[in-house]
Amino acid sequence: MRRPNRAPAPAAKDGPRINDDIRNAQIQLIDHTGANQGTVETMVAIKMAQEAGMDLVEISPNTSPPVCKIMDYGKYKYSAQKKAAEARKRQKTVEIKEIKLRPMIDDHDYDVKMRAMQRFFEEGDKVKITLRYRGREMAHQEIGTKLLDKIKSDVAELAKVEQDARFEGRQVVMVLAPR
Repeated sequence: MRRPNRAPAPAAKDGPRINDDIRNAQIQLIDHTGANQGTVETMVAIKMAQEAGMDLVEISPNTSPPVCKIMDYGKYKYSAQKKAAEARKRQKTVEIKEIKLRPMIDDHDYDVKMRAMQRFFEEGDKVKITLRYRGREMAHQEIGTKLLDKIKSDVAELAKVEQDARFEGRQVVMVLAPR
């Protein structure tokens, strides 16, 4: 049996409905000067918008009656695009940088790792500290615990502990976030 030929569904527009797309009989109208005109029939509002050389744009569709405004729709869309681009530009993605340590780290190596950590915090990134135990170092876990406590106290003014130290097999993981 043959299926009936159906027309594809109309493409859903993104953004507010404008002019003839507004299907309500009456709307709450705000004119191009920003003055509230009260409840008006949609066809009258569309004629007013055309006389002003602008568009009727549905601002708040979920109210009863819906709120529409007479404005230049092209200019409205352009400013909305500019705002979105500006918001994306100001947005910073927070990365998680990893610092790997061993329990028996030497003083100079520790200082190098701390300078790197300080740079990461200044850039606004989080730091994941991984302390790995090898062989018999597992018998002296208190050395690693002291090292992590020392790190916490050294970066106390720059960062806060987001995730406290916890064991994952032979390594301890701690996450610090900038203040």
